[in-house]
Amino acid sequence: MENDLIKINKWLYPFSFLYGIGVNLRNQLFDLNILRSQSFDVPVICIGNITVGGTGKTPHTEYLIKLLQKEFQVAVLSRGYKRKSKGFVLATPDTPMEQIGDEPFQMKQKHPQVHVAVDADRRRGIARLCEPGITPEVEVVLLDDAYQHRYVKPGINILLVDYHRMIGEDALLPAGRLREPERGKNRANIVIVTKCPHDIKPMDYRIISKHMDLYPYQKLYFSTLTYGQLTPLCPNNGLPARPLESLGKDEKVLLLTGIASPDQLKIDLREYTQHIEAISFPDHHNFSNKDMETVRRRFGQMGEGKKIIVTTEKDATRLLGHPQLDEELKTAIYVLPVEINILQGQQESFNKYITGYVRANSRNSILHQSKDAHRS
Repeated sequence: MENDLIKINKWLYPFSFLYGIGVNLRNQLFDLNILRSQSFDVPVICIGNITVGGTGKTPHTEYLIKLLQKEFQVAVLSRGYKRKSKGFVLATPDTPMEQIGDEPFQMKQKHPQVHVAVDADRRRGIARLCEPGITPEVEVVLLDDAYQHRYVKPGINILLVDYHRMIGEDALLPAGRLREPERGKNRANIVIVTKCPHDIKPMDYRIISKHMDLYPYQKLYFSTLTYGQLTPLCPNNGLPARPLESLGKDEKVLLLTGIASPDQLKIDLREYTQHIEAISFPDHHNFSNKDMETVRRRFGQMGEGKKIIVTTEKDATRLLGHPQLDEELKTAIYVLPVEINILQGQQESFNKYITGYVRANSRNSILHQSKDAHRS
């Protein structure tokens, strides 16, 4: 078990104490039913965390999309962080990124047949998605980053925990990165320890399982990141995709990210080349003209020889179409897709748990049950 990404500002503990009072009070109001959670007649699966960013919500949400879209009409509802619109917005293939946010835009572009919507009010968002005139065929709703949005009662709550930042070793905001105390994990039906090393040892599984101290009704899984081929940001330039293995030991990489936790990506890329420089911006960063000048300058300073710029899918949504994206950068930038794998041979078990819940609780299933009961 590693906690190498945990940095705690102990001098901020007094503010964390005050923050914790507010969070605990809010949770108690929900637990006592003073503040009400609303259920829906459509299966709702929440994917979230109790830390600020960096646990892999988007690739895990996309995993569920790929799993469920084979059998069900899937809708994804997100807050749409940093979007320039308000209220409920249902994305179309032509909706600009600025109207829905980078992560929803990424999911809509990769999965155009899936309904993607944004709304800060998740209750209203789900209700709108289920309206006959909006998306009448929706059979399951995935709530992206809504673990603290307790006004909705999901059928399955999935909590993601970063292998490198275990919640038991972290602290509440602002000293650490916890949004709520560790006991908030008790609301989860499923806990997934994410970003595990590919060669994680059986002893680590046992240590983490004991450390998480889950209830019998909770299921624990472990996942790891896998990478696809490096894909040109602008495929119209005729550049081919290339596997990571094609990076030579002498090829230079400028890693450009605006995500919460780029450290694991740096570590993984070093397996292919040691010549890595990084430009890291905050999560969901909107690249300015000055930022693009910095990227162009740093890339030029890497000298002659083979060199490329590598970025993430989420960052690509904010780079593509940027007014300062000239021809040199267009041919230099490659996007690195990321997916997840469930470890310990538990992928089939996980898939069955998710699809079984949706089948048993879909509106069609409930309708058939009602008809059967009426006949009886």
